[in-house]
Amino acid sequence: MKNKNIKWLTVAAMIAACYVVVTVAIAPIAFREVQFRISEALTILPLFTPAAIPGLFVGCLIANILGGAVLPDVIFGSLATLIGAVGTYYVGEFFRVSRSTQSLDGVKPIIIGTIPPIVANALIIPFVLKHAYGSPLSIPFMMLTVGIGEVISCGILGTILGMAVSKNARQVFQLVRK
Repeated sequence: MKNKNIKWLTVAAMIAACYVVVTVAIAPIAFREVQFRISEALTILPLFTPAAIPGLFVGCLIANILGGAVLPDVIFGSLATLIGAVGTYYVGEFFRVSRSTQSLDGVKPIIIGTIPPIVANALIIPFVLKHAYGSPLSIPFMMLTVGIGEVISCGILGTILGMAVSKNARQVFQLVRK
């Protein structure tokens, strides 16, 4: 049991580190009203392991701090990623239960798994941009722009990542399913 917990924590830490590195490396296009964050593609990973949930949350928290985000952005931006990750995890659980299997074959669960982070970020982040940063844009317009950025990063890049990971997910993540 102890060995399994260490593996689970290691996977969570690796996902957090990947999120931070990608976010900080691509920061110039990540902290504007469009909010195109390539690292959000990683929000597909809770489909394959629950260890991705704290990994994504901590990764987003650290990336926001390192990126110089204001406190409301650090808190609510990280919570938006957490909510999206939990939603993606439950999408995976739904498909596993409905198919009575541990594998997630096919593109349908992956595409549906991208919806929770898209929605969470499109609904939460515009309020952060408006109230924490004083953006002059309207909240509905920013919901659209943030949503477009999330569709690109989570929906398109996340689906590509999910399809690549799904081919070896059983070998990589089965060891750390809790």
